[in-house]
Amino acid sequence: MAAVLVTGIRGQAAVRVAEDNMADKMGNAGVRVLATPMLVALMEQAAVDALTPYLAPDEGSVGTRIDMAHLAATPEGMTVRAVAELTEISGKRLTFTVEAFDDREKVGEGRHERYLVNLPKFLAKVAAKQ
Repeated sequence: MAAVLVTGIRGQAAVRVAEDNMADKMGNAGVRVLATPMLVALMEQAAVDALTPYLAPDEGSVGTRIDMAHLAATPEGMTVRAVAELTEISGKRLTFTVEAFDDREKVGEGRHERYLVNLPKFLAKVAAKQ
C-alpha cells in the first residue's frame, strides 16, 4: 500500500437526482425519485473515495457486501451526498459505516464491506473466466 490505512478515514460522493438515476428509469414506472440501486452505488463510491489516496498504483478494492436502509425518497433536482467512514480493518477486509443525506434529511444508512486486491492479479483472474 502507498500508505497505512487507519480507521476513521472518510470519503464522500454526491449526485443530483435526474432522469438517468430515478426509480422510474429502472422499471418502477411513475416513481420519480432516486433509485435505491443508485443510492447503493453512491455509498460505494464514497468508500472508494476514502481509500483512493492510500492505495498504490497496482492496488484497488472491490465491494463484497452492503447492508443498507433507504430511509427516505429524494425527488428530482435535489442532491444526495454519501459519506463513508472506515470503521474496521481485518487484513484485506475493510468495513465502512455509510450514510446519505439529501437537501433536507438523512436518506440512507448502513454498512459496506470492501476487500483490497492486487489489480493485475484480480483482472487476470477475471479474464480467465471468459
